[in-house]
Amino acid sequence: MTQTKKFDCRIVQDNDVWAAEITRRMTARKTIVSKRKTGFATEAEATAWGEKELKSFLDKLVERNERKAKQREVRTEATAAKELAADVWRDARDVAAGSDSSKDFDEDSDDYASDEASK
Repeated sequence: MTQTKKFDCRIVQDNDVWAAEITRRMTARKTIVSKRKTGFATEAEATAWGEKELKSFLDKLVERNERKAKQREVRTEATAAKELAADVWRDARDVAAGSDSSKDFDEDSDDYASDEASK
């Protein structure tokens, strides 16, 4: 399996005009143009613009990924804290319910004490 770049710069000539494209590899067979600029007189101008824009594009992508990772970390911590609080609440509820039912339950008659008091 060959390793290709996810993002790359491609230079295309259309008649006497050059165009630079920032491409993204979507799948092994499909490539998408993320950014395109036409109207360059020479291939060198198109290459220079393409390389500069590719670097800028990748820098912005790295910043975005870092920002999203921080947001994901905060969201994960908040979810974990919420789950912990819910577990503590459930444990406290189970302990409270367990102690109340043990007072009301009469093991000999398999009946509740409240039923005996009403008779």
